[in-house]
Amino acid sequence: MTAALTMSAPAVAQSAAPLEAASSLAPAAVAGAQAASAAGATSTKNATGADNAGNAANADNAASPDSAFDARQKVLDQRTEDNNYRYAVAEHDCYSKFFVNHCLDKARDSMRSVQADIRKEQLALDGEQRVQRARERDEQAALKRAQDEASAPQRAADDARNAQAYEDKQRQHQLDQAQRAAEAPQRSANAEAYQQKQQQHALDQAQRGISPSQAAANSQAYDQKQADFQRKLEQARQQGAQKAQERVEKQQSFEKKQADAAQHKADVEARQKQAAEKAEQKRQDQLKQQQELEEQQKQQQEQQ
Repeated sequence: MTAALTMSAPAVAQSAAPLEAASSLAPAAVAGAQAASAAGATSTKNATGADNAGNAANADNAASPDSAFDARQKVLDQRTEDNNYRYAVAEHDCYSKFFVNHCLDKARDSMRSVQADIRKEQLALDGEQRVQRARERDEQAALKRAQDEASAPQRAADDARNAQAYEDKQRQHQLDQAQRAAEAPQRSANAEAYQQKQQQHALDQAQRGISPSQAAANSQAYDQKQADFQRKLEQARQQGAQKAQERVEKQQSFEKKQADAAQHKADVEARQKQAAEKAEQKRQDQLKQQQELEEQQKQQQEQQ
């Protein structure tokens, strides 16, 4: 107290300057600061509730690490927002006090202390997430190795079967090549015999007085005759197929007409039967009415 009273004039002036600035605030601003303080208290309560909710989420989601990490991260984010908000409120309130700088330092230290705790928990959470991800990667790698080991016999069998099939194809290819090599002399002899036949045929035509141009014309005429024959044969086949189709369509049309005639006959007979039944019913009704009329007349005569 004595030190405060013996403060030098410049120091008192320096401390009084923020006080005057704070005292010049409008009453609405002071009321706003009070409301902000109350809101900060409520936010602190909410932060405590958020911590409890985070602990409950960690307990409920122990079987799902990702959900638990997300819940804890949300709690840390909420605490960071609440800490910043409380610091802003405290900083605003400090300007209404006498020792403004001391109040600001104290609020800043409190904010930094909470920030350090949050930072420590954030680092711990990040470390746990890294450990969890590493564990999941190890589990996936172990599962992949187990699957590979389980499927190794099947893969080995498939590889052996593919290798055997490849070897069979190679042997078959070698056999085909050997067979073609063995048949090469025969093919060469056949080609030579065909060439000799062609030459003999040309000599025969020359002896008969047929020139090469005439032979070519004869060959072309023969090819034309063969082509004409094939064309006529194809036309005959198409005409036969068309006539067969027409016969099928005519048969189907005839059967349809027969079915329509039978249905028409059945309909006519049914209508005739209905007309006869109606006529019989009408005759029965008239006979009944006649009998009733005669009975009434008889009763009237008896009454007279």
